[in-house]
Amino acid sequence: MMMNLSKILILAVSAATLLSCSHSDEWRVKGKIEGAEGKTLVLEAGSNGVWYALDSLTLKKSGDFSFTEKAFPYPDIYRLTVDGSSFYFPIDSVETVEVIADINNPTAVTLSGSTSAEKLMAADKLINKYATGAAPAEIVKNKELKRELGNMLLEEPNGIVAYYILNKKIGGQPLYDPTDKLDIRVIGAVANAYDNYMPDDPRTKFLKTLFLSNKKRDNAVPKDTLVATEVPIIELSLYDNTGKEKSLTETAQQNKVVLLSFTQYSADFSPAYNVELNKVYEKYHQAGLEIYQISYDPDDYQWRQSAKNLPWITVFNPTATNRQSLIDYNVGKIPTTFVIANGELVDRVEDPTKLSGSVAKYF
Repeated sequence: MMMNLSKILILAVSAATLLSCSHSDEWRVKGKIEGAEGKTLVLEAGSNGVWYALDSLTLKKSGDFSFTEKAFPYPDIYRLTVDGSSFYFPIDSVETVEVIADINNPTAVTLSGSTSAEKLMAADKLINKYATGAAPAEIVKNKELKRELGNMLLEEPNGIVAYYILNKKIGGQPLYDPTDKLDIRVIGAVANAYDNYMPDDPRTKFLKTLFLSNKKRDNAVPKDTLVATEVPIIELSLYDNTGKEKSLTETAQQNKVVLLSFTQYSADFSPAYNVELNKVYEKYHQAGLEIYQISYDPDDYQWRQSAKNLPWITVFNPTATNRQSLIDYNVGKIPTTFVIANGELVDRVEDPTKLSGSVAKYF
């Protein structure tokens, strides 16, 4: 028996609806990387400079690629890495972004598919223009560059591109320095926008803490730039190698000084880094110092083997499943150490050899 036309149309529409719904929680990045035949292209997600692989493929002669991933509940920045070059792109929700790049000319990148992608591309092109022939210290202090970037950033201060610009580093130096009286105003404006429009975004807490911990006490920053309750430290509660939950807030309350350490035991730097921590620990532990060390090893077995030999608090937080702590504390590289004194975050130390001098000020 033949089916009538109206039923065929209804079934066709229903099938199309089901097909579109089945992919409603995914985003896609596609495009072409020229000059990289036979090279491995890696799709990576990151937490302020700490990157991990989501997927990979071997590029063919055409350079064409496509990746599809589950969407997070908030916008994020991702990157494509091949042969030492990385190409960054934003994902707001469930869109498809296209990346066209050339491995022999890494700054000539074309992004399309969303407004955020086009804005990020424009920001990077502007930075590259001013970076030509200039040292990193000159670039981050270039007033004209900062003015143009500031205009871009403040067009949508609660957008993922604004966050990307604020966290951009040139030669390891922050483009927007929270200790600079002008830069902290921009940071405050973005923090205020995130707080008003996206209070549940994990970046909001970080931006508020960054602003409030660096604003000038002499009211150099207008009082109405951000309305927020100042939090001394962001709580972390993770499990140690014996299975006991350890609270950072409680540790800070119970000790005069706490070193909050972000590390990875399987990394080459780990032994030397822990030697520096141990020097400080042995010198000040009896006087009230504790170490709360978070490790981001790929598996907990290797972490446990190292953790059981350390005298301080050691907890585990695999990056692949939970990167919230890295976002909250804006950890751009590992190892990074924070000094908490009398329950408040007072210093950030990225050079382990300077730990002793930073801690000595609080004893």
